[in-house]
Parts: sequence; structure tokens; C-alpha cells
Amino acid sequence: MSDGHPLGLPRPLGQRLYDWLHGSPTGLLALALCIGAGAGVGAVTFRYLILWSTILFSGHEDYSAAAHAAHPWLSAFGPWFVVLAPVVGGLLYGPLVDRFAREARGHGVPEVMLAVAEHGGRIRPQVAVVKSLASAICIGSGGSVGREGPIVQIGSALGSSIGQLLHVPESRLRLLVACGAAGGISATFNAPIAGVVFALELILRDFEAESFGVVVPASVVANVIGRAAFGSSAFLTLPPFQLMSLAEYGLYAMLGVLAAFTGIAFVRSLYGLEDLADWLWRGPEWLRPAAGGLALGLVLLALPQMYGVGYPVLESAIRGNYALAFLLLLLVGKMIATSLTIAIGGSGGVFAPSLFIGAMLGSAFGDVIQRLPGPHGPTGAYGLVGMGAVFASAARAPLTAVIIIFELTGDYEIILPLMFATALATAGSRLLSADTIYTLKLRRRGVDITPGRGIDVMKTLRVREAMGSVPVAIPVETSVSSIVSRLSGTELDALPVVDADGRYRGVISTRQLERALADSRANATAGDLAEQPPTASLDQSLADALPLLLRGETSGLPVLAHDETTVVGWLTHRDVLRAYQTRRSLSGRDAQKSRPRLIRSSQKAR
Repeated sequence: MSDGHPLGLPRPLGQRLYDWLHGSPTGLLALALCIGAGAGVGAVTFRYLILWSTILFSGHEDYSAAAHAAHPWLSAFGPWFVVLAPVVGGLLYGPLVDRFAREARGHGVPEVMLAVAEHGGRIRPQVAVVKSLASAICIGSGGSVGREGPIVQIGSALGSSIGQLLHVPESRLRLLVACGAAGGISATFNAPIAGVVFALELILRDFEAESFGVVVPASVVANVIGRAAFGSSAFLTLPPFQLMSLAEYGLYAMLGVLAAFTGIAFVRSLYGLEDLADWLWRGPEWLRPAAGGLALGLVLLALPQMYGVGYPVLESAIRGNYALAFLLLLLVGKMIATSLTIAIGGSGGVFAPSLFIGAMLGSAFGDVIQRLPGPHGPTGAYGLVGMGAVFASAARAPLTAVIIIFELTGDYEIILPLMFATALATAGSRLLSADTIYTLKLRRRGVDITPGRGIDVMKTLRVREAMGSVPVAIPVETSVSSIVSRLSGTELDALPVVDADGRYRGVISTRQLERALADSRANATAGDLAEQPPTASLDQSLADALPLLLRGETSGLPVLAHDETTVVGWLTHRDVLRAYQTRRSLSGRDAQKSRPRLIRSSQKAR
């Protein structure tokens, strides 16, 4: 008979099982395997949802490969049905996201990064369901976004939900979130190593042995499930890579530099168009995807290759099936179509669009190279390297970029040129922008998850924001016996001393008072005993004030006005901690609860 144990089992058995899952290394491994399996099933389900949604809205399994074809059920409309498809899709997923999980809007990965860095790995359970449905409808109705970002958010939400159900510590909850993310990437790309590296490099942002030992099994289990559903071959069939001469390294270096600029251009396009949409839109947010869907539909009518994820188009480009001008048109078109999809409130990832843009850039570069004298590798070789380099520039995740392209091709010869180009793209991206396509979304909300953020917060907080009220000061003529009475009646270990005009004369502490009593200075006054410890000013940052507080003999620091003669506040360690925690909490609430206000702001980023 159950006694209300969290696992619903009799207490002796249930408690042992709960304690094992909650605290032991083997229990953590078991949870990782379960989450990996769940992420694998989620990835399979999500891909089928996209397939069914695409067939419903376009009448084809992938409309990007059937450019300008009519919908079999709406033949009277001809290719014009693509103008209405995003509008109808927006009417379905817009209210769904707005009502049940606003964090499901956009590309998903930043929300997971924020949950791990700031919220202890906590993600609301309904995010997985809402993200699955919203992204499937968005992509199926023509949204030019990827499926990998949503799968990462779906798997992460699953891992977080299981961890929260078992009340695991935050350190373990973060690992379970990473397990879900790794499982999602592993199953959808058939790339188990890339799934692990993605989770460690972008989600956890560390490569500790414990993290590696938990995330790897989750990725493996998810990949086994993905292969059982879709087979063991890579989801893209790409040409073999060839390096014709060492001189080509110079060409790949040039491609890496171009990729750095292209990746940053994609980031600027994404957030610039979103700002423009924010400025233009004045209606309810649930209607925004449908209204903006009309503009997206017109783009799809002109360039139907932008419909959905677009992997068939990417594959054709790498195989050299497109002319140079058309490759450049597809590159620019994908930037616009993806940015527009996100700007109108669509739900989908930017991982696949980054690969698509990189493939167009690399293939166009390879096409130009073929016109030059000398032996050169095929156009597709540059297309493959371009895929990794542009993603590395946009996401600043060079390890993930290298591994994902290697697992897609299975060809070791690509590694050296790919590493060279992605390294240059990453370095160039860092010179061009302080943020990535993922972190910029959070920074625009006022959240910085980069290492050392705590120091940045302390630099932005001022003493005036943290200080407490001034304790009742002690006049300089106060006797030792009166000082003893005053200090024994307060929680503070020091009080300010002022003269008859109220001017600051120093501080008297319990330690100084004890020394005076030990030295038989009972006739001394507060003015005689006052010390001159460090003081803080109103506009001083907490980063500068904290060392003074730590060096002092008391737990408090006087805060002086600009004239340096008047005490206007009192700063304690508790005040510093309270101000720091308040700033962190406000950042979290701004990201989750202040959504309506941010939506109306021209500087908002979802």
C-alpha cells in the first residue's frame, strides 16, 4: 500500500529507489539513459509531425524540392497556395504559443542555455508539447527554419521535467537538461558525437568528466532509437571530399574569412528584421504569426526553395546543380526567409539555416574557384566546409561544427581543411561581434550568461542601490558606558560617530570598545575611540566597494555623500548579497514574465 511516496511505491522500496535515482552515480546514469530514450522518441515523433504537417499544408513531403508545384488538393490555386499556407499555420500556432508557453516562440536554444545558466536547469513541462506542435505547424506551413533547435528544447524540457519530478539537485538537473539536448541532436542528425559536443559546448559550457560520462550514454541511446526509425545512413547524402593540393588550404582560409562575415550578417539580419517587425506590429501577439505569414508567403511564392527546412535544396547545391547567381540568390533568400519567420513569431531553429547558408556560400565560392587555373577540389568540397564555417561563425561553436560535418560525411580527409576554416571563421566572428546568434537574444533581454557574469553584475550595481539605512549615530561626547548600551542593543558591530553639527567623524566598533575597556579607558568618549575605516560613495560600484568591505574589521561600511562629511547609508555583506540576488531574479523574471512589455519594445528579442 502506497503512503504517498513521490514514486507511488511502498515507502521502503520507493524510498530506496528514490534515493538511488536522486543521489547515486548509477542512478544518475539510469536517468540519463531514460532521458536519452525519451529524447530519441521525441525526435522521431517530431520529425513525423513535421512530415504530416508539410503534407497537409503543401501536399508534398518536402515542398522545397517541388518548387512552384500546385497543392494536389487545391489545384485551382496553382503555386499561389504558398501565400496562404503560412497565414493558416500562424492562426494555429500563434494562439497556442501565446496561451500556453511563450518561451516556445523563436529558435529555442537560448531558452535552454538560460535555464541551465540562470534557473538551475528548470524548464516548464508544457514547453515540450507546445514546442513540438508549434514548430511542426510552422515548418510544415512554410516557415523557413530548422528542426534541430526545437528538438533540443523538446529533449531538454523532458530532461528537466523528469529531474524536477524527482527533486534532484540543481547540479544534476543541469546535466539532465544537457542529456535531453544531446539526445535530440544525436537522433535527428544521426550524429551521436556531435550531440555530445553540442550539449557540452553550448548548453553546459564545460567539458568536465562527470558531464561527459552522463551525456554520452544519453546520446547513444537516442541515436539507437533514431537509427531504428530512420536507418543508419546520414540524413544527407553528400559527395565525397577531395583535397587536390596543399595550395587549397589558402583557398579554405579565404572561405573561412568569408564565412565569418556571412555568419555575422545572418545574425544581424535575424535580429534587425525582428526589431523592424516589433516596430511595425501593434496588434495582439497571438495574431502576429498569421499577419506576418502573408509577407512570408510572398517570399515563398518568389523563391519556393525557402519552404521549410530545405535539405533537398542544400544537397543539390553541394552537388553542383545550381549556377553561381542562383546560389547567391538562395543564400540571401534564406537569410531573409529565416529572419522573417522568426520575426513574425515563428517557432523553429537556426541551426539548419546556418548550414544552408554555409552550403550556398561554400558552393558559390567553389564555383568561382573552378574557373581559375590549376587543380581544385569539387564545388561540393567547398560547400561542405562552408556549412561548418558559417555555423561556427554564427554560433561560435567550432567543435560542434567540425564534428557535425565529419559525421555527415564520414570522410576523415575533410577534417584538416574544415578545422582550418572553422577556426578562422570563429576568430573572425569574435572580432566582429561580442555575441553569438544564441547569446545575443539573451543579452538583448539584459541577461549575460558568459563566464564571469557575476563580476559584471557587481560592476553594474551601485552602492546607492544596495545600501541600507543609516544607523542612529553616536555623538562624539558619548561616554563608554552609553556606547556599550547602544551597541549591545543593535545587531550591528559598529556605529558611526558624528560631531555636534552632524558631520561624520569616524566609526566605533565592538572590537575597539572591548580594547578600550581592557585598557581601563572607561572615561574615554566616542570621539576619542572613533576609527577611520574605509568608506564608500553613492556612485561607487559594488565591485569596487566589496574589497573595502572585506578588508574592514567590521561587517558594515559607512556610505558618505559627495561632500564626504555626511553619512547617508550603511553597506553590509547582507546588503551586497541581497542586491546581487535581486538583480539576478529580475533578469529571470524579465525573460519569462515581462513578455508583453518586451514585445512592444523596439529592442525586444524573443
